[in-house]
Amino acid sequence: MKYLEFPLQETWSELFVRPKTGSSASEESVMRILHEISQRGDEAIVELTQKFDGVKPDSICVSASEIAEAAGQVSSELKNAVRTASGNIRKFHRHAICPENPIETMPGIRCWRKSVAIETVGLYIPGGTAPLFSTVLMLAIPAAIAGCRRIVLCTPPGKDGKINPAILYAANECGVTEIFKIGGAQAIAAMRYGTKTVPAVSKIFGPGNSWVTMAKQLIAKDGFPIDMPAGPSELAVFADETVNPKFVAADLLSQAEHGKDSQVVLVSTSKNVIDAVQDEIREQMKSLVRTDIAGAALVNSLAILVKTPGDAMELLNAYAPEHLILACDGAEVLSNKVVNAGSVFIGQWSPESAGDYATGTNHTLPTSGNAKGWSGVSVDSFVKKITFQHLTREGLSQIAGTVETMAQAEGLHAHKNAVSIRMQTK
Repeated sequence: MKYLEFPLQETWSELFVRPKTGSSASEESVMRILHEISQRGDEAIVELTQKFDGVKPDSICVSASEIAEAAGQVSSELKNAVRTASGNIRKFHRHAICPENPIETMPGIRCWRKSVAIETVGLYIPGGTAPLFSTVLMLAIPAAIAGCRRIVLCTPPGKDGKINPAILYAANECGVTEIFKIGGAQAIAAMRYGTKTVPAVSKIFGPGNSWVTMAKQLIAKDGFPIDMPAGPSELAVFADETVNPKFVAADLLSQAEHGKDSQVVLVSTSKNVIDAVQDEIREQMKSLVRTDIAGAALVNSLAILVKTPGDAMELLNAYAPEHLILACDGAEVLSNKVVNAGSVFIGQWSPESAGDYATGTNHTLPTSGNAKGWSGVSVDSFVKKITFQHLTREGLSQIAGTVETMAQAEGLHAHKNAVSIRMQTK
């Protein structure tokens, strides 16, 4: 980790530039995939799956028998863990639903807002070396709670042509209605445009590699809704003299092992703490399986010494991390100063990995500083908020003059007439 002492505020924007992905996904290449799928549908999906995943699937649809077979391959211990996590995620997301009652803004004018589920949503779940079955829970559960009628999931097949059993088990537990063996940009294209086999969806969710990210960016550029801009995963930790360096080192490594382009940031008011954490990182890396990945991520990472907790919070709000751990004295009070973060973990017994899996909050969060304006996935991500208003004649008369004056001032005379004609009618 690069060590910095008391960096000046005017250097922060340069300091907080996120690592660039080592991507081979060019915009032109991904655009060709989007075009191929939109024009040739299932035929192009099979060709691209063979090209990128090294397997030609007999069918891109996952059958009921495959789901049943997968359930038999998942250990009872993992099934229990999935059920516990699912229960907490359901509990948290159900609690987030709030009734919205009509309000009378003036006599005879009632206004209200209603949450209406997006009918068909698409979920992308990465496979590969770290098949993220936990992301199935994080996306499918709030979609089901929101009332989405059709929940479509795409995930890449392995070399054997099959889907990771834990992904299929989690999807079945969460109410996913259709599952397809499609990965990469071709999966995003299939859900965006629809094919003979894959339904077109109205919004796409989920993380992925550079090809998936580029595909989501391109369809978003055309106005198609996605969950949020995505980038490499990141974690920031504020630690003071009360911290256990072993805990902090473990937290930083837990995020660093996500990918070589991940970034972790340690902020402390104590040089001794920074040194102790760095020592622990070196020690703990000796026993990690994904040492090469974590080591590469640490090259992109920062250890920053600041003077006060107030300085730390100012710096961290400027960084706007995906995940933020406050491992310090008075962490709950200090958490009130957080204004830019995807998800906050308060106190030394709140590891980020707990939120990744089982506390109940969502782990699909804004990265790359987007926490300054974006929120993580929730039930609200799967609904549209439609406003309604009902006016009586008395209600319209209350605001007729206001509307007519404003419409006249904007030069929109038909807008004015829509009110005036009504008011002139006996």
